[in-house]
Amino acid sequence: TEDLKYFYPTSTLVTGYDIIFFWVARMIFSAIEQTGKAPFDTVFIHGIVRDEQGRKMSKSLGNGVDPLEVIEKYGADALRFLLVTGNSPGNDIRYSEKRIEACSGFANKLWNASRYVHMNIDDHDVKNELPSVLTTEDKWILSTLNSVAKEVNENLGKFELGIAVQKVYEFIWDCYCDWYIELTKARLQSDGEDAQNARQVLLYVLDQILRLLHPFMPYITEEIWQTIPHEGETVMLCAYPTFKPELDFPEAAQEMQRIMNAIRAIRNRRNEMNVPPSRKAKIYVATKFPNTFEDGQAFFVKLASASGVEVGDSFDIDGAVTIVTPDAKVYIPMDELVDKEAELKRLNKELEQVKKRLAQSEGKLNNQGFISKAPAAVVENVRKQAEKEREQISLITAAIDALK
Repeated sequence: TEDLKYFYPTSTLVTGYDIIFFWVARMIFSAIEQTGKAPFDTVFIHGIVRDEQGRKMSKSLGNGVDPLEVIEKYGADALRFLLVTGNSPGNDIRYSEKRIEACSGFANKLWNASRYVHMNIDDHDVKNELPSVLTTEDKWILSTLNSVAKEVNENLGKFELGIAVQKVYEFIWDCYCDWYIELTKARLQSDGEDAQNARQVLLYVLDQILRLLHPFMPYITEEIWQTIPHEGETVMLCAYPTFKPELDFPEAAQEMQRIMNAIRAIRNRRNEMNVPPSRKAKIYVATKFPNTFEDGQAFFVKLASASGVEVGDSFDIDGAVTIVTPDAKVYIPMDELVDKEAELKRLNKELEQVKKRLAQSEGKLNNQGFISKAPAAVVENVRKQAEKEREQISLITAAIDALK
């Protein structure tokens, strides 16, 4: 028949490893016997979904999950995303409520990012195309998007679905939401050409994100895509993002990476010292790349709570916190960050509390009665807790030494 000629043979069969012989092999034998042709040229073998403890789902164990109930609670996109993120050929997937909550949270993150874009483009005539003038952060996000598109296409071609979707996830969450959106906020407070350029890049990258993510989360991506300026009826029919040589900006990407490494390190150190974001401090940057850090001063003010930035070859500042990155050495005067005496008092008190908890944990581990009678999982949890407490003591001690 015409239908048989059109649809047969197909290209790929997706199946679990548990029915390779009972279903796949018999399909091939039967098809070749009846038609002389194999019914497909590729078999993609995935694992099975197990419960949180790694057990196979069954009626007797009562550990099955009704996908309709999951969809009702978290949405179909979250369930699809969960199944793909843990997917590697032949390996089983563990279903857990916490993981699907995280997938639902990712959908919310994307939705909120789209709201931010709408908030900044709805009252302006913004075209879904790139501007002629791009800043360093624009080039960085576009170059990163370009690399991700290239890698994702390669992964999909090799059926590495879990790796592909993880790269899309990291780009959306880490690069677009946590960094680029934050970097655009100061620019969007003005009404000039730079603000309009930022709007166009925001919109363009969002459009490309929706295309990249659509095979994995089709409903939310279609919903958002229909609300932004676009051509065509559905995102499903849009060209999938591929590598574009004209959007490859390795030098700008490297410059932004230097700045981001420094900002990330400053944030981590401030967090370790419990310095509130509202407390500003001047930072001094010793580096071999002065132009990069001079141009990025506004980023440090916005994202690293800097009251000012001074860039030079070297600095000699007494009583300063020193932060080292691959491309710079950052100094922050201690008295601008914390009340030294109050912080030392707080850290010493916390150190005593952690030492007490460690003594309790070690007491259990040295008790042969506990080791022999307690379930193995409980003993292992106590061991992990003791190790965590030792790490805390090490970190707190280092913080105290830094303040002395």
